[in-house]
Amino acid sequence: MSSKKLLAVVLVGALGVAACGANDQKPSGDAAAKPDKGGTLRVLSESRTLNFDPAKSQSLAITTLGLVHRRLTGWQNAVGQPAKVVPDLGDTGKTTDGGKTWTFVLQDGLKFSDGTPITSADVKWGVERSFAPAFGGGLGYHKDLLGGADYKGPFEGKELDSIETPDARTITFKLTRPYGDWPWIASTPAFAPVPKGKGAEADYQEHAIASGPYQIATYSKGVEVKLSRNPNWDGSKDQVRAGLPDEVVFQLGQDASVVSQRLAADSGDDKFAFGASFASPAQLAQLQANASAKSRVVTSKSGAVAYLALNTQKAPLNNVKVRQAFQYAVNKSAYQIASAGTAALAGDAATTLITQGIEGREQFDLYQSKPEGDPEKAKALLAEAGFPNGVEGLSLVLNKSNNQTEKAEAIQAALARANIKVDIRSLEADAFETETNLSENPTYDLTLSSWQPDFPSANANIQPLFATSEIGKGGYNISRYSNPEVDKLIEEAQSTVDATEAGKKWAAIDRRILEDSPVVPLIYTRNSFIHGSKVGNFFIADFPAYPNYLQVGISK
Repeated sequence: MSSKKLLAVVLVGALGVAACGANDQKPSGDAAAKPDKGGTLRVLSESRTLNFDPAKSQSLAITTLGLVHRRLTGWQNAVGQPAKVVPDLGDTGKTTDGGKTWTFVLQDGLKFSDGTPITSADVKWGVERSFAPAFGGGLGYHKDLLGGADYKGPFEGKELDSIETPDARTITFKLTRPYGDWPWIASTPAFAPVPKGKGAEADYQEHAIASGPYQIATYSKGVEVKLSRNPNWDGSKDQVRAGLPDEVVFQLGQDASVVSQRLAADSGDDKFAFGASFASPAQLAQLQANASAKSRVVTSKSGAVAYLALNTQKAPLNNVKVRQAFQYAVNKSAYQIASAGTAALAGDAATTLITQGIEGREQFDLYQSKPEGDPEKAKALLAEAGFPNGVEGLSLVLNKSNNQTEKAEAIQAALARANIKVDIRSLEADAFETETNLSENPTYDLTLSSWQPDFPSANANIQPLFATSEIGKGGYNISRYSNPEVDKLIEEAQSTVDATEAGKKWAAIDRRILEDSPVVPLIYTRNSFIHGSKVGNFFIADFPAYPNYLQVGISK
């Protein structure tokens, strides 16, 4: 599978970290009672745009897009429980041929905001629309699996033969190969319905026809988006969304540091608001002096895995012994300090590729490395590899944003103690992507990145980062790791329908990849968010490390 346009928000460089005591998960804020139905919820966002076009969106199933659009399947998540795929527009799908063909049945009586029925043809149209070049940019896990390499969308009058709609409530997907996670794929944005024949205009995102509890009332670019109730949404047919507020207002272009100050002050409309961006370490330190604000900070147990990627296609990093030396040379404790001031605030030291909160994940430490590193062990491995005097002249490229420089300097200092000499090269965001994700012949040796999967499966941890198909051309295999054995194991695990059996296979692949050491896992980051005192049911479940927008309400 070739997922070239993955969820931008998963590449979190910012570490929204825990304030002391903030890890205690509180379903509601401060002294707020259980949220009521009604009121106006306000979301304060740094972004200057909101994309309500499901074909272009990379929004998680529990965040912004889900307020306006339902999907074929949905996520149910709660504190202390693994996320589960659940029915949304349809059931969770059935396969009778080992995962190659999947059939879903839609609920009866579903309507769009304009009152027209939602049919299987509308879901098919929505998926087909995501193949049109003009509507690219969304998650693409489904495209190769539906055999769409040459398909350019429905606006030229052609249908995708791999999707069948024998009646108004039934939709069948015929995949190119067995794929056990297809019910999860059906929860991604492209599986939101778009009325058949509509959505050809470039600004569809500003007036998209809704299937969720809210419709777009006003869209002021760069300023504000206001959502009002969808009169044709039936809450009894939706187990994913609470639909509590009467209105949801997104205030755009907000400065994150100012947002934290406003929410800490908790006055006026800000009592009914929350920040969409992570609270930074500096902001969290300031909040410690404000007991009320501190109690309204909610922090994830875990989040993305931050890692050091080693370009396996360049000498001397094409030598596995050299790469394994990095597992001992890196000082994860120093990286934690550089990230957030203390190890406790930054997040746990990471030893696996599969992130915490993913069902079936196995905790292990293949290298039994010390958090502070073991430079002598690293030197010994380098000597075995033919580098008794170490290596020098390596280039570590990084994105300038989100205190990456401080983190890179911590890595640089630790490597130097193991006789690995590294130069740091800082790039702007676009140049960084060009160098790491897009370049066919990159010059970097090392780079820092982080990853949170797009759906709650180890598949979404492993395949995008380590499959050969994801090297270059916008893919996120920035270690340029290519192992035919691992590619085969990935495909076998993807083809396994039974979740328990698949989990065991993914855990084994996690170990197998780390034997080759294409990356050094650093920490499992934490995300913190602050909300006003009248915001209730504001929680972060075990996955993903973001609040569930669909359950939040206002306490009167």
